[in-house]
Amino acid sequence: MQIMETVEIIDFSNNLKEYFKKLNVEWIEKYFILLQSDEYVLTNPTESIIDKGGYIYFARIENEIVATFAMIKVDECTYEIAKMAVTEKYQKLGIGKKLMEYAIKIAKDMRLERLILYSNTDLEVAVSMYYKFGFQAIPKTDFHNERANIKMEMILNKARTANRVASPTSKN
Repeated sequence: MQIMETVEIIDFSNNLKEYFKKLNVEWIEKYFILLQSDEYVLTNPTESIIDKGGYIYFARIENEIVATFAMIKVDECTYEIAKMAVTEKYQKLGIGKKLMEYAIKIAKDMRLERLILYSNTDLEVAVSMYYKFGFQAIPKTDFHNERANIKMEMILNKARTANRVASPTSKN
């Protein structure tokens, strides 16, 4: 049996909260410095993500939590994919790809207009994966993510997005 057949994606629950922090701290500290803003979000995922309309998911293999990601609500039509992390032992096995496929499926099921994400071009494997899924680099005009030097988006519903932009009476 291949490992990808045993990967199960599960929803956030309070008893998994520690894994959200552990998995993210692991990768952040490998490449960057943990910021105060990271510490708050990772320590308080319910208040900082879930209670604001977002979602957190985990990848489990047998009884081991090996990966996580969040979908943070930006507005009614847009979510940000954030805090995606796969523990080092399970990297390069396609788990990140499976998480991204799941995130996109959820976004389409929710009938979202677009997904965004922030990354750093030093994370070449991750950025390459985002491009392969159809994300495009867009100007980074906001600076809430200090570590990121690239902002990317995926348009999920071109017709709805075009109508929102074209209509002066639309509420953004």
